[in-house]
Amino acid sequence: QVQLVESGGGLVQAGGSLRLSCAASGRTLSTYTMGWFRQAPGKDREFVATIRWSSGWRYYTDSVKGRFTISRDAAKNTLYLQINILKPEDTAVYFCAAAVLVPTMDIIDPRNYDYWGQGTQVTVSS
Repeated sequence: QVQLVESGGGLVQAGGSLRLSCAASGRTLSTYTMGWFRQAPGKDREFVATIRWSSGWRYYTDSVKGRFTISRDAAKNTLYLQINILKPEDTAVYFCAAAVLVPTMDIIDPRNYDYWGQGTQVTVSS
């Protein structure tokens, strides 16, 4: 079992930055694939970014490329999402998730992730 706890959300103005954290406990993440997803009101949960913990390979959805950076700290067993140049359309609850085994072709599908945090709210004002 892996327990995930997100933090770092908040209310920011457009153009601002936030760093989201996802602290993991229960197991080390060395063999997992970690992802960030978000869900805006009335919308489906959507993929944001993912990282293979062991190799560091990263992948982003097009709308966040160049603005978001996913990273991890193995010593702290913690995942991060640095969000820059925030836009109102980035407003959502952000979730981190862990996948035991997910092929690259399925990496953006939230159904392939086994463990989820409770989410942290990001609100961007215009």
